[in-house]
Amino acid sequence: MSCFDRFYELWLHQLKVHLHQLVSAPKPSAPTPTENEKLNNQTTQLINRVITHYDDYCRVKTHAAKHDPFSVLSASWTTSLERSLQWVSGWRPTTLFHLVYTESSVRFEAQLIDLLRGERTGDLGDLSPSQLSQISDLQCQTVREENEVSTELSHWQESAGDLVSLFSDGDDEPNIERLVMVLEKAENLRLRTIKTVVEILTPQQAVDFLIAAAELQFGIRGWGLDTDHRRQRK
Repeated sequence: MSCFDRFYELWLHQLKVHLHQLVSAPKPSAPTPTENEKLNNQTTQLINRVITHYDDYCRVKTHAAKHDPFSVLSASWTTSLERSLQWVSGWRPTTLFHLVYTESSVRFEAQLIDLLRGERTGDLGDLSPSQLSQISDLQCQTVREENEVSTELSHWQESAGDLVSLFSDGDDEPNIERLVMVLEKAENLRLRTIKTVVEILTPQQAVDFLIAAAELQFGIRGWGLDTDHRRQRK
């Protein structure tokens, strides 16, 4: 088990702690403005801790990529299912937008009567037109950046034939650096996307979003672990 594998296990454990805190976070119930401000401040502090946790993951993974980019690209710390769904050694940034739209749609339909009465729920089912516009613009920008990173990785992979001769000559450093740069760009895009989505949302909406993101990650990982264990028993 590599150092990053061990780090990832600890990181996942702490993410589960953060998930429990997010789920347990109090929600506003017609409080006074003062109480509402206090609650928003507490919620924002919790959100910042979760974002810092994702920031730590990006920082450590980028550091690992500089020392062993091939291991990071292969993502040995993940299950077979997770690897089959990955984009450049991690989740695809545009997945976050599908998550927002899905959660928003489900909550909107569940609370449609309340919304028609003019009651504001304040959660992901209550996104404003301005928020939807910002999320749409961010999605378009993220798609473009995803495509750029994908193209760079494809170019690196297409040069595999040249790499064989370069490795035999011992002049592999420039090509390894190119791969490291691709991995860094992908990781930074993931982190920047989740941060920007959270900035667009209100504190309560951000909590809902981060809960959905963590639950999706744990759900896919759990399914992947079960699948790998069943295959190993055969």
